[in-house]
Formats: sequence, structure tokens, C-alpha cells
Amino acid sequence: MEEKKLDLNSIIGFVLIFLILIGWFWMTKPSPEELAAEKERQEQVQDSLEQLEAQNNPIPEVQPEQTVVLSDSAANAAYRNRVGAFAFTETTDGETTLENDLLFLEISNKGGQITEARMKQYVTFDSIPVYLIKDGNASFNLVLTTNDNRVLQTRDMYFQPELTQDNGNQVLSMKAKAGPQQFLEFRYTLKPGEYLLDFDIRSQGLASVLASGDGVPMQWEMKGIRHNKSVMYENRYTRLTYRHEGEDISKLSESSDLDEETEVDVRWMSFRQHFFSSILAVNQPLASVDLKSANLVEEESRETEFTKEFGIATELPKSAGELASSMHWYYGPTDIDTLEQYEDLALADSIPYGWGIFGWINRYLFTPFFGFLSSFLPYGIAIVVMTILVRILLSPVTYKSYLSQAKMRVLKPEITEINEKHKDNAMKRQQETMKLYNKAGVSPLSGCIPALLQLPIFYALFMFFPTSFALRQKSFLWAEDLSSYDTIAQLPFTIPFYGDHVSLFPILASVAIFFYMMMTTGQQMQTQPGMPNMKFIMYLSPLLMLFFFNNYASGLSLYYFVSNLITIGIMLVIKNVILDENKIHAQIEQKKKQPKKENRFQKKMREMMEEAEKQKKKK
Repeated sequence: MEEKKLDLNSIIGFVLIFLILIGWFWMTKPSPEELAAEKERQEQVQDSLEQLEAQNNPIPEVQPEQTVVLSDSAANAAYRNRVGAFAFTETTDGETTLENDLLFLEISNKGGQITEARMKQYVTFDSIPVYLIKDGNASFNLVLTTNDNRVLQTRDMYFQPELTQDNGNQVLSMKAKAGPQQFLEFRYTLKPGEYLLDFDIRSQGLASVLASGDGVPMQWEMKGIRHNKSVMYENRYTRLTYRHEGEDISKLSESSDLDEETEVDVRWMSFRQHFFSSILAVNQPLASVDLKSANLVEEESRETEFTKEFGIATELPKSAGELASSMHWYYGPTDIDTLEQYEDLALADSIPYGWGIFGWINRYLFTPFFGFLSSFLPYGIAIVVMTILVRILLSPVTYKSYLSQAKMRVLKPEITEINEKHKDNAMKRQQETMKLYNKAGVSPLSGCIPALLQLPIFYALFMFFPTSFALRQKSFLWAEDLSSYDTIAQLPFTIPFYGDHVSLFPILASVAIFFYMMMTTGQQMQTQPGMPNMKFIMYLSPLLMLFFFNNYASGLSLYYFVSNLITIGIMLVIKNVILDENKIHAQIEQKKKQPKKENRFQKKMREMMEEAEKQKKKK
């Protein structure tokens, strides 16, 4: 390898840069006159502030407080210069703790905001307590403009804490004072046994301090802390969801690098981090809210700490120049049983059950039913039992589908004969095939319709397992956590789109779906020749499942494995016990002898095909 050395030109370049920097510092240094003027200006500002404090606080009783607040330390002097009217609060760093048996919170004197929110009853995949706020990942801020044209950020201001008890509730008042009876207050109220705390913002005597205007800008920002084993999987269910314009529930993109929206009449905003949520709800709808979400995850990595960055910006209304807003903070699990306790706020709507009928099936059918089963069965067994019952309920649909396939197999010799007879005339071949189907009372689509009827169940369960909080950190067989992937082997390298581990449940599910497709797709290839893509799909689907589900919830792979096994069993029973192809053939022959009346659709199709045939002959 060639060794890199500094040549003469490089040395000369560095020397010239150094000389230029020396010259620039010498030319821009302040003159003695400028230093003296700056010192005189600072003394004048200090004298003016002392006169203002003396005018605002002439009462002797408050002099001790003034002495403490207006100390001569450099920090306090700088703070007073910056905040002006709100310099009445002591600039003391510190935190106040609020906690019950579920939640631990720390509220900082600086900013009066929550700087730590920890779940007491939950841990992450690596046994660390679940934090929603920690190490500056969140910020709450009001932007105040004073009548002397100062723009103040509450996150930089100091608040004075006062912790009291009210009927068993912990009440923390955080005040930034502009005078003995002039202040901005953040009031937090935490009740026993709840993840929800009341949050009230109010001001007193600030109408003469704050600049005139209809509202005060409010900002809330947060970076989602990683909690799950697979950051890509967790990030897929980490989203900003909000309720607006009455009952409408919307969400920002789950994968976009940056998504921004502006909504009106917003009731709550949820920063959902898969199984845990930070929600800000308001009693009176916010007139307009700007929402944004930025994706922070590019690939699967054990070092990734954050999933998404959320942010909202709005305005809190003023009345007679004062602030008065009642809100609620929720820091807790994204669990239906917990969120339904706050029915008046409709926080349970933030759970991603799916849209339309799929969400309805999940929320009002599968969730309570699984909750019932898991109340007396191990969670893995509950999944197996629920899967068996679902497949039994859908067995009539499976029967209809298989019956259609059996009829097509019976007609296969006649279809082959038609194809050979009219192999050079596709139009005629199609006409004769349709006539045969019509006489036999068979529809090639009859096998597809039952499959379509199963789609709502398929999609609902696809959304149910990854978002079911009940499965979180529940083990079954070799799977340590049914809400995350199982691992039977850790790879020393990463396979693109697959990962750095081998999960067994997706392998079992892929094998099961392969044999299922052999029984269904393979039969369609036999009864409907000329379908070369079917064989490709038969091999591609299990392979896609193997890769796609390797990082998905093992509970979902367990469901697909058991579901396909049961479906295969049902189809074998139908084929070998229930259906008799000889009887089906006799029934079809009997139908052929019966006069068949065309419906309007069939008549129209026949006429169109005959007209097309005539046009072809003319050409």
C-alpha cells in the first residue's frame, strides 16, 4: 500500500491558513473604546432592571424573596436579561417526581415539562424498563411574545414547583412568575392506578405582560425510543395517529421519510410506539394543528435507538389576554383494556385494528374472543384453539371452493375435447366452453368467490396478531415472545430481506402453505390448462412467506401454520369422505339434459361473442 506523506505544497498551504487566521483575529479584536462602551451599557441595563424590580415590588414583606430570586450570580443575571418580565422565578435546576403503582414521571424546573416517563410494570426485550421519555427525546414548549417584543420559549424558562395532595391525587403546580400575583402555571394531576394525568395550562395577570393576539403557539416533539427486538418490525407499527373533525381517525405515513399534514378540530394526537403510546388529548378541540412524522430507521440494526420523530404545532387560545386550557397526557400501553377506561376521550381508537370492516372484526370479535380464551389457556394454546374454531366456521366456504374444483375436474375431458376441436379458433373455443359451463351449471368463478369471502378474516387476523398487546412477551414452545420473531439459530451475517436469524414458525408455515397450494393451485393447473403462471405462484408464495415473516410476530406465523394444516385436513376429509366425483358427474349429466334458460347477462355475453365471430369471418 502506498504511504501517504505531506508534500511541500501542503505544508505551505497550512502555514498560509494559519497566518490568515492570526491576521483575522488581530484585525477584528475590539478596541479599548468598544470595551469601555460595552461595560457601560451592561451597567446601565443592570441599573434599569434593579429600578424596575424596586417599582414592581415596593412591599417590604416580599424583600426576602426578592433577595433570593434576584441574586447577583452570573447565571441569574443572564437569565433576567433574557426573559425580562418572567425573571421573578428562581433559576434553580431540579426535578419533581410524580408516581403511582403504574407510572413514574419526572418534571423539570427548567421548562416545567416532563423529562422522564417510565413504565413500572413493563420492560423491553432486553429487560430494560420501558421509557417513553428519557434523555431529552421529548420537548413541550409554548412560545410567548411579551409587550416589550421579547420572544420567550417556555422550555428555556424556569418554573417554581409546588407538590400537594388532593384526595389521594398528586398535584404538581409549576409556576413561572412575572410578579407576586403574575404567573404562567403548568398543573399536573396524577391519580392512583392510572396512566392518564390531567394537564392544565393557565395564566394570571399576564394580559399586561404578553403581547396582544388571539393565541399562543404550542409545540410538542418526540423521538420514539426503541423497545422491540426488531426495530424494522416495531417501526412498521409506530405512527402518529390523531382524531379530528368529530370522529375521524387518521394517521401519518409509516414509511415516508417525512410526512406532514394540517388538520382542524383535533381532539387528540397519539405518538404510538407499537405497544406503548404517548397521547395528548384536549377537552376543547384545537382549531388547527400541523402534524409531522419523520422516519429514522433505514435498515435492521441492533444499534438503532429511535424509530420515528414526531412533532405537532398549534395555538392555544387566549381569553381576555389570559391562557386557560385543560388537557390530558397519557403515557402507557397501547392496550384495549387500558385505553377503554378513558371512553370519554375515545383513546382506544388509536389502536391500529385496521380500516372498515376489518377493524370492526378485530375490535369487537377477535380481541374479546381471544381475551376470553387466554383467560384460562396459555397464550400459544389460545392461538391454536382460536385458529381451529375460525377454520371450522369457514369450512362451508372451503367446501364450496373444493366442490367447484371437483366439478371442473369432472368436466376436464370435455374441455380438453373442445380445446382440441377449436384449437385454431380462440373465439369459438371460448363460446363452446361457456356453453358447456352453462349446461352443466358450473361457473369457473365459483371457486374464487369463497376465497374472496375469507379475505376479511385473513386481513383482520393479519392486523390482530402484530398489534395484540396481550401477546407481548408471552412465550410458547421455543418462542420467547409471541409478539416478536422466534429464533432457533443466530446467523453470523445478515441476509438481505431475511435477517440475521432463523425463525422456525415461518418455516413451518411456509411448508404448510406449499402443500396447501399443491392441493389447490395444482388442481387448477390440471383442470384449466394454459395457466403457466400457476406453477410459478405455487413456489413463489411459500418463499415470500418465509422471507416476509422471518421478522414478524411468531404468533402470526403460528396462526398461519395451524390454519393451513387444518385447511389441508378439511380438504382431505371433503375429498375422501364427503364428495363423490362419480355422483358429481351424474348430477352434471342430468343438468345437461334439462332445458337451460339464459339469464340476461348470459344472453348478452353470447350475443357479443357471436357478433365478434361474424366480424372475424367478414375480415
